[in-house]
Amino acid sequence: MNRLRKNTACRSCQRNGRITCRRTRQGDLCLKTGPGECAEMLKRARAAFLSGRTANECFRLAQLDAVMRLVFEHECDFVDALRRDLHKPRFETVVSELILVKNEALYAINNLRKWMEPQSVERNLSTALDDCMVVSEPLGTVLIIGSWTNPVQLCLVPLIGAIAAGNCVVINPSEHCAHTAELLHRLLPSYLDNECYHVVLAGTNDLSEMVELKFDHVFFSGTREEGTKVSLAAARCLTPVTLVLSGKNPCYVDQMCDINTTARRIAWARFHNGGQSPASPDYVLCHADMKERLLQALRCALLIFYGSDPRESRSYGRLVNAENFSRVRDLLWRSGKVVMGGQVNEAEKYVAPTLLSDVSETDPVMHQEYFGPILPVLTVESVDEAITFINKRDKPLCVYAYSSNSKVISRLMNETSSGSFCSNDSVLQSLMPCLPFGGVGQSGMGSFHGRYSFDIFSHKKSCLLRGTRIECLTYLRYPPYDDRNLSLMTWASSLTQKSQGWCQIL
Repeated sequence: MNRLRKNTACRSCQRNGRITCRRTRQGDLCLKTGPGECAEMLKRARAAFLSGRTANECFRLAQLDAVMRLVFEHECDFVDALRRDLHKPRFETVVSELILVKNEALYAINNLRKWMEPQSVERNLSTALDDCMVVSEPLGTVLIIGSWTNPVQLCLVPLIGAIAAGNCVVINPSEHCAHTAELLHRLLPSYLDNECYHVVLAGTNDLSEMVELKFDHVFFSGTREEGTKVSLAAARCLTPVTLVLSGKNPCYVDQMCDINTTARRIAWARFHNGGQSPASPDYVLCHADMKERLLQALRCALLIFYGSDPRESRSYGRLVNAENFSRVRDLLWRSGKVVMGGQVNEAEKYVAPTLLSDVSETDPVMHQEYFGPILPVLTVESVDEAITFINKRDKPLCVYAYSSNSKVISRLMNETSSGSFCSNDSVLQSLMPCLPFGGVGQSGMGSFHGRYSFDIFSHKKSCLLRGTRIECLTYLRYPPYDDRNLSLMTWASSLTQKSQGWCQIL
């Protein structure tokens, strides 16, 4: 395994005799990577892939183990970087970022051999003497564009899948979390193969140009607006994409539920990470006769979580930048009625955990995309009305339902469409290696985690291994054609339709 010695300039820049992207001490920020450097890294990654080094199982296992060591050995560095970028508490960084990456890497290591094995398919009369299988083939060199909402896991979890599948990778962390991006840029070359895996620091405005360099696959997580631009750029060069986008995630609270437990779980899911998680509930639908009880339970939960002044709490984050702060503040002032919270501090990019009541469907908070600590509570008269409300909007990334009635849960799960579903809890379904996570419709395409990450970075190649022993039958397909041979093939097909599915003696 190649290792990069700690130096003061990235290798591509050294070769060109230019210092445009410095390797720095922790805490100093690197300059952005230009399109020329991105193209150079892609060229090196393609050469490494064509050499065949990523095809070996032992190589993949070594790289996966290196990702685990990186996260384990630099836990404090990641905690510090995310504290600077998002004011993220250590607890949230370890649980929602680092442990998740470790679990994904360990899951891939334990299952890699099984994933790499060819999958046999059912034989029929025409393939009785052949070997039919599906082989997982690496796509080549892939681009991973990470989101700032979870800047570590949304870079490293897809990376784990791409490594397991045998690809070379170029990673672009979000520029909005500059300290975390710099840390990944500085550390990854010290752990992973320097020819196969690269980190670039391109800005949002450079994404389209970078995608048009013709990668073999692009994995993007982020906003719909940016995802649309990436998708259009990829379409111009026929590059397949996986998009994990945001959406308005509904949360239905039934009359039959444990109101205090429900409030705690909703409040935790909505307001952790400063309300900036794409999988968190975006609004609550509840029955009118329980609205006040639910609001009171949510107030109590927030007081327990963050105290009477969340600004002083060490467990509460901040918004990522001034632009996001302004967007959230404006939505807050133009939507519904504040029943708790609402305080803001522009200098700290602080918005208090806020509960909104008297919100209408047309309010900006209900149809504009944003990431922030606001939870609107709307009322419905029945579960039917809740399902109708959800279905007339774009398909969300997640749907949540809280009820002790299994029939209600079943109806919400089966009569709505979303990227994922969770009952009586929130967010957890997006963290499990054994479950796929991704969007549908306007909330994205494709999914990842565990085996599903391996699959999105693999081509499923159909393989038929045939000998020459059955030429006495296959000669029937050759010209010159005659009715006798056609009758024999038609007869054989009619037999197999009844037993093993359609096939022909070819």
